[in-house]
Amino acid sequence: MTTMHEVDYKIFGDDMQYVEVELDPNEATVAEAGGMFYMDDGIEMETIFGDGSQQRGGLMDALLSAGKRVLIGESLFMTVFANRTNQKRRVAFAAPYPGKIVAVNLSEIGGELIAQKDSFLVAAKGVSIGIAFQKRLGVGLFGGEGFIMERLQGDGLAFVHAGGTLLERTLAPGEIVRVDTGCIVAFAPTVNYDIEMIGNVKSALFGGEGLFFATLQGPGRVWLQSLPLSRLANRIIAAAPRAGGRRREEGSILGGLGDLLDGDNR
Repeated sequence: MTTMHEVDYKIFGDDMQYVEVELDPNEATVAEAGGMFYMDDGIEMETIFGDGSQQRGGLMDALLSAGKRVLIGESLFMTVFANRTNQKRRVAFAAPYPGKIVAVNLSEIGGELIAQKDSFLVAAKGVSIGIAFQKRLGVGLFGGEGFIMERLQGDGLAFVHAGGTLLERTLAPGEIVRVDTGCIVAFAPTVNYDIEMIGNVKSALFGGEGLFFATLQGPGRVWLQSLPLSRLANRIIAAAPRAGGRRREEGSILGGLGDLLDGDNR
């Protein structure tokens, strides 16, 4: 039987948030590498092999959990932050880019949360983080960003990050919402998730929204984000000049027009 650590927390900031977790003596949190912001004296860091749950089955279970993390593109290792003093201590974790941090109590949504692989920030020790296999073939082949999802399991707190503006919505039974795959942050295990192709070829080729979108069908809670990390990265890459100061559209009609508008008509 895995025991979850019950932690207290506060979320600070507006667009660039961080969450401060207060740990009682011998309490701990588990996080991906690189998310820690600051910590009080007396907090000890330990690198663990696998998904962050307290393994009871020995080396084989640890290897299986680590293998799941490799499948979703994450590190084999995670970091545990434990309070080894006899007083309360605090450790904080910062969001990777502008957006909102969401605290989800897994016990309130059936002990499980399906999350975008880049959205997980930190969780109470004992929450396991693995891969969420999708039953439908369409999801596996065409899911894009939304295909590789993480499954957070346990009955403790988990913190996920949403880029841009956060939308939290509770879907009624049978209610459907269609979204860009990258705009999914997380959803409850009762929500049915699938991938659909855009209706007609013209929209698919020239609409600029891609060939596929995700459908989420209730009942259950869903968390959506207006600014996926992939969309932010693509805009930065598109705006960045290449070597020599030339834009990415160099050689194209759009690039030539851009040079004229910028006064670069050499």
